[in-house]
Amino acid sequence: MSTTPRTTSHSQRDLQKARTRRALLDAGLALLEEQSLSSIGLREITRAVGISPAAFYRHFRDVADLGVALVEESLGTLHAVIQAGLTERSEDGERIDHLVDAIARFVREHPEHIRFVVRERHGGVAAVRTAIGAELDRFAEEVAEALARDEVSRGWSAEDLRMLGETYVDHMVMTASAFLEAAQGEGPPEDVVAHTARRQLRLISLGRRHWTSDPASPAP
Repeated sequence: MSTTPRTTSHSQRDLQKARTRRALLDAGLALLEEQSLSSIGLREITRAVGISPAAFYRHFRDVADLGVALVEESLGTLHAVIQAGLTERSEDGERIDHLVDAIARFVREHPEHIRFVVRERHGGVAAVRTAIGAELDRFAEEVAEALARDEVSRGWSAEDLRMLGETYVDHMVMTASAFLEAAQGEGPPEDVVAHTARRQLRLISLGRRHWTSDPASPAP
């Protein structure tokens, strides 16, 4: 007996489910342009998509769960771009140019994602704050691992490498926020932000070359 009709029907349902989930995420991001996640109601999101509140629960447990999915999407894409630049480039100048250019491009293409992360990093939804913190921690760990392979990092303690990774990640978030403000006509223009970001990263790089790491230093 042929199962083609059943398979086709199943595929169509999966496709429709994926489209609805995408629509919910997009609606959430659109609403977040003007307000925080803690102020958005489930009915507000489903009304924007044109589905019933009950249908929302086929995709997310609650609004916070949708927010966590947005965190994974927002930081995941940027994470991949930055990680590739760190591992594929070994010269500091090339890395710095790549990092700043990649962040600027990401903000131009996905301003709503950066706005969401910057606002909700210290926002009122605990699950989302935790998710952002976890993603940034993972990011810092992977940046530290990439930088540990450099000759200049030989002899560094794990603690100091982690500190360096966190410094890079904090700088990236700060730079993304500055690019977003520039795009909104607030603060210095994009070229000034890029120039400042490059100088700051060069300063970090210079300090790194003169840092003496104590392998036996205790963890905090």
